[in-house]
Amino acid sequence: MHSNFPVLTGRYALSYHTFYVLFWVIFACSLNATAVQAAESPLTLSDAMSRAMAQNPRLQVFGLRLDGLQGRRITADLNPALEAGAEVENFLGTGDVRGLVGAELTLTLSSTIELGGQRQARVSAIDSRLGLVEAERRAETLDLLGQVTQRFVATLALQEKLQLAADAVSLAQSTLDIVTRRAEQGATPQAEVLRARAALTQSQIEQSRLQSELVSRKMALALLWGDTSVEFTQLQGDLFQFGASDSFESLYQRVSDSPAIQVYASEQRVREAEIQLARSQSESDINWQVGVRRMEEIDDIAFTAGFSVPLFPAQRNRGEVRAALAARDEIRFQREATLLNLHSRLFDAYQQRQQSIAAVEQIRSQMLPNLSEALTQTREAYESGRYSYVEWMAAQRELLAAQRALVDAATTALLNQALIEQLTAQPLAGR
Repeated sequence: MHSNFPVLTGRYALSYHTFYVLFWVIFACSLNATAVQAAESPLTLSDAMSRAMAQNPRLQVFGLRLDGLQGRRITADLNPALEAGAEVENFLGTGDVRGLVGAELTLTLSSTIELGGQRQARVSAIDSRLGLVEAERRAETLDLLGQVTQRFVATLALQEKLQLAADAVSLAQSTLDIVTRRAEQGATPQAEVLRARAALTQSQIEQSRLQSELVSRKMALALLWGDTSVEFTQLQGDLFQFGASDSFESLYQRVSDSPAIQVYASEQRVREAEIQLARSQSESDINWQVGVRRMEEIDDIAFTAGFSVPLFPAQRNRGEVRAALAARDEIRFQREATLLNLHSRLFDAYQQRQQSIAAVEQIRSQMLPNLSEALTQTREAYESGRYSYVEWMAAQRELLAAQRALVDAATTALLNQALIEQLTAQPLAGR
């Protein structure tokens, strides 16, 4: 019910309705300010990893798989079911067995006695699959974190390149101003002004292209935790922080204990459990039955009992045992093949990381200082009329190319570092 009673007294009294509207306006504005502040806060690698682990659908399915296996374990742990039956003989015939005169009604209760530890073998097989799913979840988590790191590094590198593009635009604008001033003084032809304007336009186009690519990279990163919109404006990280590294032999030793290899160990246990289950099914089960029989003709009741045993079950089950043994042995060779593949990938990543870090140091300590000084001297020489516009532009391009090469080398080092950490399931020293 609408009320017109004021909530404030005096000159600026407000009705309940007006106060209610203002309250929600203020509340919505505060929420919007909080959202803007959250969106403006930079995204760190640890934040991206936390979001991906909490929200990525690829990891959520493992909980459902475990729930399903727990349900199958409950079923596997059950004893054979009891079966009740009824049988009527010698009824609705002719002569002495017409109607129910000679009928015999038998009520039975039957079941199976499992031998060879079949129930325990079934439970063990499910338990081993539970362990396999856990190992697969660890491997999938590691793979996901590797993807997050790689996309984060690639996006961070593009963010750095966008800053270089902004510097290139500023440099092109400064160049245009200098060339225009010299042209007005009659010290350089007007054609150089036109070329400087074209260079500025080209720099702006490249900046726009990088901005568009950065938006796509951010979206690709956000998709790893299930977001279809980007809620962060920039990434926070050091593209040139590499840390120390152990020897290749030490890193490869860790690979044998990584989740990628532990999956094979868990699968090996699954195959062993399947072998045990197949062997347990080679034992003969005893089917038993007891009952009560009612004979209408003589008006008497008698008990019945019986059992049955399958013949030659071991021979009939040899194929299953053989197939289970072959599946187990196959896992060993798959593990060895995977280790060889991981050795190759780790070696390549290790070598590329080492080479890229060395390249970063050389570019930083030698190329950039030399090219920066060369650009300064070339600009001064151009302004004094001793160097041409072409020579000045060549010095600019060389410096910009060296800066981009520095970012590319650092990116390559970090991407290979992320791969090494993914393969070994451990961060490198000093991270």
